[in-house]
Amino acid sequence: MLKNKVSQYFRSMQQQLFPEFENQLGPTTNKHREVITALDMVTVEQFLPYRGCSEAGRPPRDREALARAFVAKSILNLPTTLGLIDRIKVDPVLRRICGFLNGIPCEATFSNAFSEFSNMELSTQAHEALIKDNYEDRLVGHISRDSTAIDAREKPNKKKKNSKKKGSKKRGRPRKGEQREAKEPSRLEKQQHMNLTEMLQEIPKICDVGGKMNAKGHTSWWVGYKLHLDVDDHGIPISALVSSASMHDSQAAIPLENLTNNRVKSLYSLMDAAYNSPLIVEAVTKHGKIPIIDPKKPRGGEKIPLDLAKKERYKIRTTVERTNSTLKDDFGARHVRVKGAAKVTEHLMSGVLAMSALRIIDMFI
Repeated sequence: MLKNKVSQYFRSMQQQLFPEFENQLGPTTNKHREVITALDMVTVEQFLPYRGCSEAGRPPRDREALARAFVAKSILNLPTTLGLIDRIKVDPVLRRICGFLNGIPCEATFSNAFSEFSNMELSTQAHEALIKDNYEDRLVGHISRDSTAIDAREKPNKKKKNSKKKGSKKRGRPRKGEQREAKEPSRLEKQQHMNLTEMLQEIPKICDVGGKMNAKGHTSWWVGYKLHLDVDDHGIPISALVSSASMHDSQAAIPLENLTNNRVKSLYSLMDAAYNSPLIVEAVTKHGKIPIIDPKKPRGGEKIPLDLAKKERYKIRTTVERTNSTLKDDFGARHVRVKGAAKVTEHLMSGVLAMSALRIIDMFI
């Protein structure tokens, strides 16, 4: 049983590793213990493609320690890499946990290493392996799906103006014998004929302007990206992806559904009214799951509510909203200081990875 495995692991950590650290370097704080347990749970260094020196040029310096340091940065909720370096310099326990035994690299080395980790999607790989390893023999009741705004410090991409003159497209029915251009299929329609890799490649990831209506009916705007999450009943992120801020939530539903089904077995998919589409319903049901989606209010008509059983299950969807808030408040998702989709994704996924590891520990202890 995974519960027994994790419990034995955590007891050995408490009985052996924590006392050893305290004897050598002084007392450990709760944050130190969180960093230790998360790092030993995810073993992010095993996903690095190299060990020691590179074949040519200057050898990469302390890449394993640097990978561990960026996970620690998310747990400690440090806004900048410079803040992480300063913390490591004054905190001998953290320095030992990360593995900096021969000095601390400069800020440029940290930056270069982060670029490498972003290109290889290090945290995404580690998160996928973590979920698959710990959910292999488990059945998840509900998968809750939602997105959250991610503010970025970069200029938004300017949309290209439509070259067609305004009013060139005639309204209404075509005349008899008139030929009109076929309407281009929507992204949801295209996804019906794509595999997962093609779907992920087709999702826009440039920085732009996004808007979202809150529960009170007011629209808020931001420059940056969106983080789309699938979480289980315990608030553990099962799968995640990053898109442009302007992309509609529904366009991430089918890729997320496929990502999640490749990692865990689940029974229900819970989504708000933004995901209300027959194509999404079909994508969920073909995997043998039951979609529960908040119905839209039709124009000029009354909203048909969910039946009582589905209404009770739909209440669980607030789990994903709380997870989004926790990622922003405690795991660095509010402090995006990097630019470019690859680096933003790595930053966010480092927080998702750290949160998942800690919540898996909490769930089974």
